[in-house]
Amino acid sequence: MKPTLFILAAGMGSRFGGLKQVTPVGPSGETIIEYSIFDAIRAGFGKVVFVIRNNFAEAFREKFDNLLKGRIDVDYVFQELEYLSEGFSFPEGREKPWGTAHAILMGKDVIKEPFAAINADDFYGFEAYKVMADFLVSSGDDNVYSMVGYQLNKTLSEFGTVSRGICETDKSGTLTYITERHKIGDSGNGITFNNEENNIVPLTGEETVSMNFWGFKPSLFKYLEPAFTKFLEREIRNPKSEIYIPNVVFDLIREEKVYVKVLNADSPWFGVTYKEDQPFVVKQIKELVKKGIYPENLWK
Repeated sequence: MKPTLFILAAGMGSRFGGLKQVTPVGPSGETIIEYSIFDAIRAGFGKVVFVIRNNFAEAFREKFDNLLKGRIDVDYVFQELEYLSEGFSFPEGREKPWGTAHAILMGKDVIKEPFAAINADDFYGFEAYKVMADFLVSSGDDNVYSMVGYQLNKTLSEFGTVSRGICETDKSGTLTYITERHKIGDSGNGITFNNEENNIVPLTGEETVSMNFWGFKPSLFKYLEPAFTKFLEREIRNPKSEIYIPNVVFDLIREEKVYVKVLNADSPWFGVTYKEDQPFVVKQIKELVKKGIYPENLWK
């Protein structure tokens, strides 16, 4: 059974200032999502599922239905604020999405096979899709998941600080801990982050970080539903609270319910966090096209 690519595209793109999921970055007008799908098809994925929001569903379908017809199976699910666990009512004044764990939970009725979950606005590189596809096809244990790890200093933005999940592994490459670090940046005197006391703390830049490229089995959904319910019991009245997939995964690791293999791939990573990142992404893709890694036009 071929694995599925699950693309988290429901974010509002507030820092970028627009619907960054359909912003052209390729020489023939391709989006980052198109490069992700192109690489996934080459790596052996058999289906793509988008999680989006109803208010831009028409734009998404117009863009991707015809483009991907005959190339890969396509499905859509929707992440809306009012999609809550049974027994909960939508809190007045909530505007922020419920987070990446909630987004992935929206796929529970359409995804029945091993799947990779990625951000819509991140470019991960072909090798990352290949090592992930190989893992998902070969791993028979429903409670062994995976993630692609990237080196921290290769994931920063020149135009602002970022947040990253810094990963620790054991000797076998199994994930043991994820620590969320915020306001990470390179001031010219080294890479640092701000801790909870807002003190500046140095990093080496060689730390392995999660860029939200996860490999899951359908067993994840049986864990996500109660995790989201517990989150709502604690946080439903907090208008800015979100439930993030790394936190859910770490809780499962700590409870010894799942294990996560950290996969290494010699892939470039870049993303559109800020609007100013777009010209850099365009330049990077142009270089990859020049090297022959991607065609001038992905779909011709």
